[in-house]
Amino acid sequence: MVGFAPTRHSLDFRSPRVKDDRCDGTQHSDQDAAVTPGARRVQRIYLTLTLGNTLAASLIWGINTLFLLDAGLTNFEAFAANAFFTAGMVIFEIPTGVVADTVGRKASYLLGTVTLSLATGLYWMLWLGQAPFVWWAFGSILLGLGFTFFSGAVEAWLVDALSSTGYTGSLEAVFGRGLVVMGIATFFGSVIGGVVAQMTNLGVPFLLRAGVLVVMFVFAAVLMKDLGFSPDHSKGIVAATRTVLTQSVEHGLRQRSVRYMILAAPFASGVGIYAFYALQPFLLELYGDESAYSIAGLAAAILSIAQIAGGVLAPRIRRLFAKRTSVSIGASVVSAAVLVGYGFTNLFWLALVLLVVWGFVFAVAGPVTQAYLNGMIPSQQRATVLSFYSLFGSVGGVVIQPGLGRVADVGGYGPSLLIGGLIELLGVPLLVASRRQRHPADTEEDTEENAVATAEGHMDDIPEGKAGDTSVGGAP
Repeated sequence: MVGFAPTRHSLDFRSPRVKDDRCDGTQHSDQDAAVTPGARRVQRIYLTLTLGNTLAASLIWGINTLFLLDAGLTNFEAFAANAFFTAGMVIFEIPTGVVADTVGRKASYLLGTVTLSLATGLYWMLWLGQAPFVWWAFGSILLGLGFTFFSGAVEAWLVDALSSTGYTGSLEAVFGRGLVVMGIATFFGSVIGGVVAQMTNLGVPFLLRAGVLVVMFVFAAVLMKDLGFSPDHSKGIVAATRTVLTQSVEHGLRQRSVRYMILAAPFASGVGIYAFYALQPFLLELYGDESAYSIAGLAAAILSIAQIAGGVLAPRIRRLFAKRTSVSIGASVVSAAVLVGYGFTNLFWLALVLLVVWGFVFAVAGPVTQAYLNGMIPSQQRATVLSFYSLFGSVGGVVIQPGLGRVADVGGYGPSLLIGGLIELLGVPLLVASRRQRHPADTEEDTEENAVATAEGHMDDIPEGKAGDTSVGGAP
């Protein structure tokens, strides 16, 4: 689920400056002047791909846990299946990046849609047959493979294609439009998935998802071209993996301020992934009707709106604090408090309020934390270290989800969320330790030049096929 684990890249989406044309009294945007017909076509393809990808994913976000439980899995098994999905993303992250670099971004995307469509169909068949857990584990790993194939390939393709078509405008503006499209698709996809499940059964949204992915495969096969892409055969999977690990240690773990942030990532990410999926059955339990699937979809849609609002307001909230770590630490404390609060409430309306607060603080903290990390990591190693940071967050999901799922089996969702909040608090001392290093990135102001440099720096490292990837582990 986007927003529940730290994203790999952070962009500062600013509106382009507008200049006054004194000759005719009209106004023209610098951004518009920089868009060639070819670049405009590339952007339309990118936004369509983003729309389809997000719609397909969000169709099942509100009901995924309910689907797994309906298939006969226990809470432990359901969250272990999610953990296997996250593990699949960890295992295949670098190899699929090499595929994107050596074969092509289009090929990587097409492989991703095919793999995800087949894996989603397998999920549906496992649900029909009430299959044993081992098959769910296999299907979940296959889903993780599919997501790593295409998650960052689209953004890497966009940057290459824009460059080849003479685009000289702001990357932030393009990615900003993508985020708007993503938010809209998430809202409608979550609502539609819940309503369809309510009107039919929990399996139909998965069939719809597979169908949307097939449509996206055809669309990409016809219109997506690898413009400006030159295959890189200089590094194989082993060499690329060695490079990532070496640079991650040198520029990540050996720098105290960065090391503490990396070590803190599994707590917030692992608990966040679990909480999102545990809230689905928990909210229905509080609502009093465990078959009201449309409520689960609506809750996911409400969460997406809260996240959009948090993302928009993040820069303004950042200016209220002298240090970026103040925002990160405060958000972690508030998030933990919300989860602990779930352990003491049996009111549905209060649970919804807490959901909005939770999603909002995560969305606010994400860009601020990423800006802090970007400022501490050299440009040439930025993408590599941020990938390593994201992988640590995914590892948290692999370990924490099954454990809290077992707690839910024994004591219920409320106690499991309460314990999850306490686990998240374990990461706060690490954030404080990073703050105590007094790195200049903690206090520096965001500037337009820094934002552009950050965006360009994201595209420079290995594996390039993952450049710009904003996907998150833990959301199949």
